[in-house]
Amino acid sequence: MLSFRKVLICVAMVMSAALSIHAAEETTAEHENSRLSIFVQPSVSFLDFEHRQYFQNAVDTIYYSFRENAVTESESLNVAKQDFQKVNFCFPISAGLQFQLAQDHFLSAGVGFIYDHESVILTDRKNRAHNYSYTIQGVPLFLEYRLAIPKNFMSLSNANLFSVSARWYWVLPGTEIYTTWGMLEAKTPITGAGFGISFGYLVASWKGFNIYGDVGYSTISVESNKKFSDIVDGGPEEKAKWNIGGLQMQFRVSYGVWNKPKALEDTTATKKRGIRKDKSEAVETSDGDGEKAGGDGAKTMPEAGKTSDEKPADVGEKIVPESEEKAENTAPNNDSEKVTPGE
Repeated sequence: MLSFRKVLICVAMVMSAALSIHAAEETTAEHENSRLSIFVQPSVSFLDFEHRQYFQNAVDTIYYSFRENAVTESESLNVAKQDFQKVNFCFPISAGLQFQLAQDHFLSAGVGFIYDHESVILTDRKNRAHNYSYTIQGVPLFLEYRLAIPKNFMSLSNANLFSVSARWYWVLPGTEIYTTWGMLEAKTPITGAGFGISFGYLVASWKGFNIYGDVGYSTISVESNKKFSDIVDGGPEEKAKWNIGGLQMQFRVSYGVWNKPKALEDTTATKKRGIRKDKSEAVETSDGDGEKAGGDGAKTMPEAGKTSDEKPADVGEKIVPESEEKAENTAPNNDSEKVTPGE
């Protein structure tokens, strides 16, 4: 079973990733501004190691010999054993340099360290404890090319720089398997030892720091001049080969030591904002001009029966139409033409 320490570390990493993703909505950037950056990359990995059964068989052989040597029933009850884990779960870490060749094209070089220690305890008929273990250790050197996938081809919601990475691995001295029974040293060919591929995106960006999250698979196959039968009974008689790659989830924390010019960054951002502003104004004009014109026309239209020079009539005052007023002024004056009698 997994130890409490490993479970605790795994839970802490998952919680940290969740918090980073939660904060990504406010801190992610569309593009990385750094040209040259340094990075540290902790990982969680399930090694593709298929030869663990050789060590389990060796432990079972020792256990059965303890049982056979037990004389009494009480001695038989003292004999007990643990089994090795069925998976090789570890936390590799690597560091290196990343260079941005062009916009969203990155070339990285780094070195890592893989360490997986598996241990069990057996007790003999006299209740004495015996420890048996094996350790897988690797020092991979890698060259990586990362390419951001265009958004019009594939994208993730609330995520930027969704990218694919390809790596080529070499192994350095120190890549080996050492056990209670002996050690196997891996050869270090200059042609390389394997490759890896992963998918990920920019989780967060803040003041020159960038956090990437990746999930992928790697195969790093190594070979030794020794055989497994040299260190454990029942091992194959051919040269030992094993794999220190496997499924992995990794988080890369990088810091830009050489960034793009600020003026260039501001100009690009201004152009993008200008394009978005023009689009938004065009949409607003097409939707609101008719309504605005209608509203302005309603405000400037004079009221019926009232000119701009006229004042509103007082309440109760009789309004005489202009046509009737003209008729009264042109009517003949009967009083002036009236003839008095006797003239």
